[in-house]
Amino acid sequence: MNQLNDSSPYHTLRLILGDQLNLRHSWFDRKDPGVVYLLAELHQEATYVRHHVQKLCAFFAAMEAFAASIEADGHHVAHLTLEDTIGFNTLPDLIKSLCRQHGVTRFEYQLPDEFRLRQQLRRMELPQSIRVKAFDSEHFLLPETEFEPHIAPGKHNRMESFYRKMRRRLNLLMDGDQPLGGKWNYDDENREKLKPADLKELPEPLVFDNDVEPILQRIDSYDIDHFGERRSSSLWPVNRSQALELLSFFCKTCLPRFGRFQDAMTCQHEHRWSLYHSRLSFAMNCKLLHPGEVIETAIASFENGENRISIAQIEGFVRQIIGWREYVRAVYWVNMPAYAALNELGADRDLPGYFWDGSTRMKCMQQALGQSLDYSYAHHIQRLMITGNFCLIAGIDPAQVDAWYLGVYVDAIEWVEMPNTRGMSQFADGGLIASKPYNASGNYINKMSDYCKHCHYDVKQKTTDSACPFNSLYWDFMIRHRDRFDANPRIGMIYRNWDRQSSTTREDTLARADWCLQHIDDL
Repeated sequence: MNQLNDSSPYHTLRLILGDQLNLRHSWFDRKDPGVVYLLAELHQEATYVRHHVQKLCAFFAAMEAFAASIEADGHHVAHLTLEDTIGFNTLPDLIKSLCRQHGVTRFEYQLPDEFRLRQQLRRMELPQSIRVKAFDSEHFLLPETEFEPHIAPGKHNRMESFYRKMRRRLNLLMDGDQPLGGKWNYDDENREKLKPADLKELPEPLVFDNDVEPILQRIDSYDIDHFGERRSSSLWPVNRSQALELLSFFCKTCLPRFGRFQDAMTCQHEHRWSLYHSRLSFAMNCKLLHPGEVIETAIASFENGENRISIAQIEGFVRQIIGWREYVRAVYWVNMPAYAALNELGADRDLPGYFWDGSTRMKCMQQALGQSLDYSYAHHIQRLMITGNFCLIAGIDPAQVDAWYLGVYVDAIEWVEMPNTRGMSQFADGGLIASKPYNASGNYINKMSDYCKHCHYDVKQKTTDSACPFNSLYWDFMIRHRDRFDANPRIGMIYRNWDRQSSTTREDTLARADWCLQHIDDL
């Protein structure tokens, strides 16, 4: 698009990262011909982990659309592609060069939401003649200055307590000082499995047709390592208009049944990848949408009664945003950088090869991995209770799990990915987020999906050659870590069940688990 003109009299260079596409930021309230906004496709950002090709395309397309939007609104913009930035190894290298080349006297940036980038910019050394100023991103609902009253560093903090405080703080779904409907949480009403009749009513997902062929050509030209299904058009919203369209679609079409089926999974429908989920996380995480407006729009749909949205459906959605999204961000920042190295369970096994191609006989893993590779997306239960659960009970190195989740999902940015993966999913933080590990045998998967009916393995078996690997690996995990979890009141009774089994059954179960771990790449 636009590069900086050597003769342009700019006094201020403002950096906008790929996850800072907030048209409503106060920066844009005033037009100053001496201010130029920089959006750049950076080689360091494209390669710090191996990314899904659709994630790269979605971010680059959204950045290009944002640059065009603010330029059309009268701001000066420099949008640099991979071709323009090939000579710069790091973001600071690029900024230093531009500042020197154009003689700017001010460099300004919005605080990055990743520790890595924030440290990089804070440590950047510019000439003393250049004034540097950092601004808030003006996106989140809980300011960083108020994290510690809500989240204590190095300790377990209940999400439910945080959620209730946020509901009161923001006066959302409240009746005075009490929750609307008399309950804070309707999660017990939101755990239904999709029946055959339900499958017939699944909505066709709203997707977009954004041409990304030029981006794919740049990715190939500059040898950006990537994986996943290539698509010449991006399905994801890459501008604010599309993001608002997807929000409206969700509220009208999906929200009435969102909570009810939010934990459900199926392999029997063409729309199995989308179901009733909002798929707004990419638009929110790159800041095309503000969480406040998403909540307000959803609650307005609930209150107008047109779509017959029950309290359980709207509460479940609101909880995901103010009770989870804001919560994990606070956990991330109060515990970084030590959080990134936590591995409390000592997991050290390598990630199996089928995470990169989906070629496994475990139907649940085949579906969750295949969907992730096809769409750069999977919903939260697939991430937590299928792929995450498998990595947990198999003892996969959490650093490798982190890198895969961060690379594969279009909505993955470290502040939200790491607490969900290293904390909630892998229990590598020792319980800072979860009070118990989220591990399960094949029985849970069978309860919430139809995967097991179509699987090579038998979900009802745990010791035979055809037994579901999740069954024996679940018990192997529990026994490996019995000293840690035996006294946990939420799961202590599980060990009583184990002790009541015959010695032969216990030995055969652990032998089956050992075989599965020895042949993990062939499952």
